[in-house]
Amino acid sequence: MRICFKNALLILFFCSNFTAFAQHRILPKTVADLQQLLKHSPDRIPMISAHRGGPATGFPENCIETFDRTLTQIPALIECDVQLSKDQQLVMMHDDKLDRTSTGTGKINEKNWKELKKVQLKDNAGTVTDYKMPSLDEVLKWAKDKTVLTVDVKREIPPEMIVAAIAKRKAQSYAIVIAYQIDNALKYYKLDSTLSFSVNVRNAGDLERLDKSGLPYKNIFAFVGTSEPDSVIYQELHKRGISCMVGTMGNLDRRHQARQKNIYEEIIKNGADMLSTDYPKEAYESLKNTMPETSEKKKFFSKK
Repeated sequence: MRICFKNALLILFFCSNFTAFAQHRILPKTVADLQQLLKHSPDRIPMISAHRGGPATGFPENCIETFDRTLTQIPALIECDVQLSKDQQLVMMHDDKLDRTSTGTGKINEKNWKELKKVQLKDNAGTVTDYKMPSLDEVLKWAKDKTVLTVDVKREIPPEMIVAAIAKRKAQSYAIVIAYQIDNALKYYKLDSTLSFSVNVRNAGDLERLDKSGLPYKNIFAFVGTSEPDSVIYQELHKRGISCMVGTMGNLDRRHQARQKNIYEEIIKNGADMLSTDYPKEAYESLKNTMPETSEKKKFFSKK
């Protein structure tokens, strides 16, 4: 399916002007700033992470133009996915195959970057756009002085490659590695102790492993699952100064879309500090009653 000419012109007009529109910013300038932003505190500002960057009609996932669009709407962390090409280039794509989200076919690890950057990206409805696949380096360059990235490292990409890519752009203050397991986070931490991580802490066993790991609490936030954990997990993580993220993509997002109740507000009030969602604008607008009147963290948020 292809976009009709008139709609394509409208999308092109609006996209080409996104960087001219005022955009929300989340701007930790240093590693210490990022650690302060991520640390749980009573005056914390609930944050939204735009899953795969916040795709929408005409705007594909893992696409810089989509990231720009999201920031014109709300302040958001940008979650994005990295794959490795045949010629060892770090490229932005969730799937290990090209077919669903681009005009290409086949596995990414069987294609060179020269081939990959020629394919056109599709939106979630399968509509072909004019947008191209970016590299991780291009995304790191784009994010500087704009927002914080959470980088989901797919499959068997060596940690050394991700660490080197972040170091090249001096992006330790605005690029968080989604490490999943604590042992994996430790591999990255040993390579660069200034990096920040998302790690899975869903139950008491995970919490015990974290405590024994030696991984500094200031370097992490906890992904507590795609459903809410026991309230004790929130409490124990908060005692350690660790913020908690709930992934609402999937079932929780669907429940909110069905208007059963304000799921997003309820999750934040129960103890979550961040939401990773496929509906970033709706989620953010649902949290107005959870925002503190004053917060030391407001200095990291702006719009320009």
